[in-house]
Amino acid sequence: MKKIKRALISVSDKDNLKFLLKNLNKYQIKLISSGGTYKEIKKMGFSCEEVSKYTSSPEILSGRVKTLHPKIHAGILSKRKLKAHKNDLKKNNYNEIDLVIVNFYPFEKTLKQSKNHEKILENIDIGGPTLVRAAAKNYNYVTIVTSISQYEELIKNLNENKGATSLEFRKKAALEAFGETAYYESLIFNYFKDISPKEDSKKIILGLNKFEKLRYGENPHQNGAIYTTSKNLGLEKLNGKQLSYNNYADIFSALQISKSFPNNKGTVIVKHGNPCGASIHKNNNESFLMAHKCDPISSFGGIVSCNFKINRSLAIKLNKLFFEVIIGNDFEKDALSILKTKKNVRIIKSKNYEIFSKNNLISNMHFALAQTPDDKKFTISDFKIVSKVRPSRETFENLIFAFNVCRYVKSNAIVLTNEKSTVGIGSGQPSRLDSCEIAIKKMNEFQDISHKEVLAASDAFFPFIDGVEKLVQNGVSGIIQPSGSIRDKEIINFANRTGTILVFSKTRHFKH
Repeated sequence: MKKIKRALISVSDKDNLKFLLKNLNKYQIKLISSGGTYKEIKKMGFSCEEVSKYTSSPEILSGRVKTLHPKIHAGILSKRKLKAHKNDLKKNNYNEIDLVIVNFYPFEKTLKQSKNHEKILENIDIGGPTLVRAAAKNYNYVTIVTSISQYEELIKNLNENKGATSLEFRKKAALEAFGETAYYESLIFNYFKDISPKEDSKKIILGLNKFEKLRYGENPHQNGAIYTTSKNLGLEKLNGKQLSYNNYADIFSALQISKSFPNNKGTVIVKHGNPCGASIHKNNNESFLMAHKCDPISSFGGIVSCNFKINRSLAIKLNKLFFEVIIGNDFEKDALSILKTKKNVRIIKSKNYEIFSKNNLISNMHFALAQTPDDKKFTISDFKIVSKVRPSRETFENLIFAFNVCRYVKSNAIVLTNEKSTVGIGSGQPSRLDSCEIAIKKMNEFQDISHKEVLAASDAFFPFIDGVEKLVQNGVSGIIQPSGSIRDKEIINFANRTGTILVFSKTRHFKH
């Protein structure tokens, strides 16, 4: 146990400060503080010594230097049981500091509120993290508190130990403290990375806060949690059971697709990370029906994401089916009441969800694969018509829709569409021909395609004619694919012989 005799307090967030001071006062703990914290403590009527008086050294450089003084850091870093350290303190007339309570300048908040570089620089805390690291390093003797959420636990520990803290508490607090400084530094690093010339960084530093502990990971024997760079995900759960690891994975897959659609338009249904139906039909309610019709069997128990406000009539249709999660940009009041009759269905409002153009990472903690996101917005200029038969503007737009959905399907990917709605999807096969056959099978099982224009998208080039031939034999009249095969000319010749529209993309879009 280590009895607290002297505490240094320097906090930007002054919430619950009075509660803290009242409890510290019970144990006659001497207080040291500076700047706004000192003024607030005095205003509340508590005794406190200002840092500048304590160190006999004034605050200088507009407050940039306050606590960076040997008397402060010697008091924190001294090993209480080491005779040489005791002698150093005595010789310099320094006192031990047993408790450090610090939270940092609001750098993260400033980033969100301002683009002013000078203002952002001034909100990089120097003294605070230095105090925290010193106290955390010396946790055997010093208690460090870095968050308001720790106040109650600190007071409880003091009460249980009659004004002292336990080693177990100090060690736990030190862990949180180093996490806090690491997170803070990651924000600063990433800010400078964003404003510096664009190039591959020698380091990637992630600062993530635990958002939610999950019941388990992909399987019950695995632990699971979700972390975020901000305080929330931009998603609002309005109803239903706790979201699982697999739910979150599918939610993010669904949102990545639906947020690529035109504003306030389109529906996608996702199962196990793959879309099993998607539509941007001009009528939003119809877009759901078309997406569901693509593969109603696979849609069972999936996740539906509507890139628009869900109304009452659609809610009635959704309620007749089984979905694990229903996502909407928003919900009409009546629609929400209808959907909430199923207590376990997770209802997610995604109006404030943003997809950031940051590096995508795959990591197992020993390595990380990093890449920029595949978030290219397609236009007609990104494609080249290579067949003699040219598509109409409407057909061209349908081909681009098919290609956009295709890039979110696990490779090898084939997507069949009609009227900006998917009618068959083949995903995740080692053979592109197998993906063609699966997409065709799905289409023939659930669609009546007679006298309809069916278009196909492939996420990579066809290395042989067999896949293209299979599609054309089953009613496909137009194909969009990346170029790059040594047999591209053979594919073009086949398209011309069969009167098939063939469009080459200038970019490839694998999803592994």
